Amino acid sequence: MPRTPRRWKCLLGAVSGLTLLAAGTASAQTPAATEALRQRPPQDEVIYFLLPDRFANGDAANDHGGYAADRLVSGFDPSNPEFYHGGDLAGVMQKLDYLQGLGVTAIWMAPIFKNKPVQPTVGRPMAGFHGYWITDFTRPDPHFGEPETMKALVEAAHARGMKVYLDIVTNHTADVIQYRECPQNDCAYRPVADYPYTRRGGVDGAAINDGFRGDGGTEDFSKLTDPTWAYTPYVPAGEETVKVPAWLNDPLLYHNRGDSTFRGESSTLGDFAGLDDLFTENPRVVQGMIEVFGDWIDDYGIDGFRIDTARHVNPEFWQAFVPAIMERAKARGIPNFHVFGEVYDHDPAALARHTRVDKLPAVLDFAFQSVATDVANGAKAPDALATLFAADALYEGGPEAALQLPTFLGNHDMGRIGGFVLKAHPQASDEELLARTALAHALMMFSRGVPTLYYGDEQGFAGSGGYGGGRQDMWDGQVETYRTEQRIGGLRDPYDRQAPLYKAIAEMTRLRAAAPALRRGTQTVRAAAEAPGLFAFTRALPGQAGETLAVFNTGTTPLTANVVVDPASTGWTASRGACPATPAAPGVVRVTVPPLDYMICVSEGPAQ
Repeated sequence: MPRTPRRWKCLLGAVSGLTLLAAGTASAQTPAATEALRQRPPQDEVIYFLLPDRFANGDAANDHGGYAADRLVSGFDPSNPEFYHGGDLAGVMQKLDYLQGLGVTAIWMAPIFKNKPVQPTVGRPMAGFHGYWITDFTRPDPHFGEPETMKALVEAAHARGMKVYLDIVTNHTADVIQYRECPQNDCAYRPVADYPYTRRGGVDGAAINDGFRGDGGTEDFSKLTDPTWAYTPYVPAGEETVKVPAWLNDPLLYHNRGDSTFRGESSTLGDFAGLDDLFTENPRVVQGMIEVFGDWIDDYGIDGFRIDTARHVNPEFWQAFVPAIMERAKARGIPNFHVFGEVYDHDPAALARHTRVDKLPAVLDFAFQSVATDVANGAKAPDALATLFAADALYEGGPEAALQLPTFLGNHDMGRIGGFVLKAHPQASDEELLARTALAHALMMFSRGVPTLYYGDEQGFAGSGGYGGGRQDMWDGQVETYRTEQRIGGLRDPYDRQAPLYKAIAEMTRLRAAAPALRRGTQTVRAAAEAPGLFAFTRALPGQAGETLAVFNTGTTPLTANVVVDPASTGWTASRGACPATPAAPGVVRVTVPPLDYMICVSEGPAQ
């Protein structure tokens, strides 16, 4: 068995010199506190993404959501990973102190809107605990709480200087509309070429919707009066008015073409896993969604939106929706409203396209997720990160715009960073697993972008990965697999602030909060090895003195190396690690970094 480096052992114990961010009891919301948080640009934040159903149960009275106790009616079954477990908005509010201690400044919640509680999916019943099967876009799901609870949560978060982001969906609703041609709900996609909007059931069918072109104009869509172009859609008895606002109940406002293959035109026109795909080219849908989500800004003072399935909506929708939402936020006194879309693609060019064509202000940085994970695992050399960051020029606005890209290491769909590390190193010691997971968080925390933590990672949750493999209960729940899974850093009590990763991440957020350059600074890659080992970059605020140097060792042995810096940086202080006080030569510092570790050094010098 290989010898365990001393630095890895230290990570299992106390993180020396750690100072947690001020926690305290939340005071009443004040105009000054709200104004201060709203002046922060998006790149200043540390986001924490959570599923309300799995984070904390603050009110057991709403576990069944007001429905009958039958699990197939209410969707509540805390022993089944695919059903509701009882977490809610009250639980999030009760754990704000825990989040603030971690250094979180913005809370992103999976959709909180009212969902269809249970629906058949992949041949078995599943519940909408995740929030993506929306029927009522105007209120919280009763499993999570009432509108008053949501307002109280936002006010409590704002009183602590924490923002609240909502996960929104415009691509689809819950699966309500059915097709008569496929009663088993397994409807293959029917393309426009074979099933045009102006013929019933195919090119040889009866003429319908005379003169409809589909060019997006209101007058044009007034000619769309018959929805039977591909299938014969209908709403089952008893569900005719289940969707809110009421306009969502009209089948004409949906594409009705069957299940997407996620290729070609079906990517934007097909039903996402059977969910009702909105006709987002229709001006009524565009305006309706602006009204729905604009009201959440007006009524609750929401600070940002994560947009689900953004790539599956036509660009013209976003070109209208985003400016309208940004104006709505500004009118509410929220000038730094953060909008970022989900584009599940690991290619920076594909991600950047949606900022240039769709005009999304930012997208979740899936490219960073894959590269950073591989680098922390030793599967790729640090030069892969250099290549990734060089592609920042592709985004609309270039490297400056890339500062607003939320970076992350795992999520509810793909799994957790702890699971990725464990899978890559099944025979590694606990110390190595912890060190690699902490290193991945450090790569995310200090590089350009908005670091986005996934709930439970700070407690060492790992999981099996894949869809549903990373949706554990934060508390000691009833799902046996969740209870027995290996954790990075060892099994701890729920919400343990002494958990090794909680302490390590809290140290990182403290360092980031103390150094504006690590949040807003221009990033320059200084060294990137072609084998696991050295990675270094500096970040500097344009027009201001000094630079901050971040150095990482992704290898398993100590390294000593010379790193190029700005020649004006003649003196250095250590924020973390053994930083040299002076350069080895003008424009060069000599650094020594333990294995799977990092250092942060700060220089003051003439303005850049």
